[in-house]
Amino acid sequence: MAALTTVRGSLPVLRRLVSMQCLHKFCSSKVLKAPFVCAPYSYSTTLLQQHRFFRTSYAAAGPILPFKLSDIGEGIMEVTVKEWYVKVGDRVSQFDSICEVQSDKASVTITSRYDGVIRKLYYDVDSIAFVGTPLVDIETDGGQAPEEDVMETPALSQEEHTHQHIRGHKTQATPAVRRLAMENNIKLSEVVGSGKDGRILKEDILNFIAKQTGAILPPSPFQEIQPPPPAPAAAAKPQEKKPPPSIPTPIAPRPVFTGKDRTEPLKGFQKAMVKTMTAALKIPHFGYKDEVDLTQLVRLRSELKGVAESRGVRLSYMPFFIKAASLGLLHFPVLNASVDEACQNITYKAAHNIGLAMDTPQGLLVPNVKNVQMLSVFEIAVELNRLQTSGASGQLGTADLTGGTFTLSNIGSIGGTYAKPVVLLPEVAIGALGKLQVLPRFNAKDEVVKAHIMNVSWSADHRIIDGATMCRFSNLWKSYLENPASMVLDLK
Repeated sequence: MAALTTVRGSLPVLRRLVSMQCLHKFCSSKVLKAPFVCAPYSYSTTLLQQHRFFRTSYAAAGPILPFKLSDIGEGIMEVTVKEWYVKVGDRVSQFDSICEVQSDKASVTITSRYDGVIRKLYYDVDSIAFVGTPLVDIETDGGQAPEEDVMETPALSQEEHTHQHIRGHKTQATPAVRRLAMENNIKLSEVVGSGKDGRILKEDILNFIAKQTGAILPPSPFQEIQPPPPAPAAAAKPQEKKPPPSIPTPIAPRPVFTGKDRTEPLKGFQKAMVKTMTAALKIPHFGYKDEVDLTQLVRLRSELKGVAESRGVRLSYMPFFIKAASLGLLHFPVLNASVDEACQNITYKAAHNIGLAMDTPQGLLVPNVKNVQMLSVFEIAVELNRLQTSGASGQLGTADLTGGTFTLSNIGSIGGTYAKPVVLLPEVAIGALGKLQVLPRFNAKDEVVKAHIMNVSWSADHRIIDGATMCRFSNLWKSYLENPASMVLDLK
């Protein structure tokens, strides 16, 4: 007879023993059946013969957190998802890239704040994502509090910034920038930020590393204004031939065209251009055109081109044009200014952030070179090389595309002599450079000589800039380029 064991306990214990009895019925090879005695708050069961049970266990998974698109700034409320770097089931760590989005201003890479596994993607490629809505769901590893996402862009909400008190003010940097600085043993207090309100950007850290190690940024192809090749000699006039006898014209069947029209929504940079140009054309424009003899500048550049290439930089004519414009703005600061929407106040900009209208695969972009008044011609060339490389690869950031005070358009690198540029608000002036041509001109001795001629077209906000001011600025800018040695007198 099997021995009976009486155990007293609570109702949950009773349930557990009942479930063990059921599991034993399926998993044990031999079970000794015995009567089961149950009383209020007590129960009895038989002792079982030697047997085995399955033992199960589980690991608690972390919470699934929605990864939301935070406020990008600049008044942007929606972005286009351009590329996903993860898929459902992928494991990510902090600072790993999640996706790339494109706003009206620039392309931005979004990085993860959490360690965990991707459980859901909310958008397809080329879909519109709105600020404050989830991008992905991440099953975290546990113990992680929900936080906002991190974006490698200077336009972030204040909660996402890392601040350091330095000499009475705050140094702003994103977690990704801070991590890059820590990996290279760089103190943020030693880096000068070029972003809004002195914000330290990723480019500032990279430039600081380059200066410390003596490295030179790699050269990149930059469109130059090249003189056209000489026209081939005119061929000898062929002898006149008698026309051949008339031949009946064959009748070809008319082809059937099966193509269809296609309608696409405006988005990204195209959508931004609609807003910018519509606002710009509401102001009255003043136009002024002239030609510049660049013969001496062509000679000077040919002498310096080899020196610049030995330093790893490709030297074009544009650094000379930009530097000459900055020297001219020192004498005519009203051209480096902006007015408010009601046109009641004018702000004179201290920095010369000169933009360059650039044709990129994403459309027309206008990145700018910051603080040209403090840079040499060579330093401007280095920065232009970087901007050209970033523009060709679609990696221009918000810092590169904002803060401009004056603009030059190198439309002549594509073609054309004259243009009618449109002022980019809130700026008040812009210049368009035509292609460089070799044309006959008279020299001081009334001799016909070969000259390198370039045409320039200026546009200005006629509400605050009159024609005389624009003309005097153009003459000064022209004199610097026609006699490059004169720039040395005003260089600082």
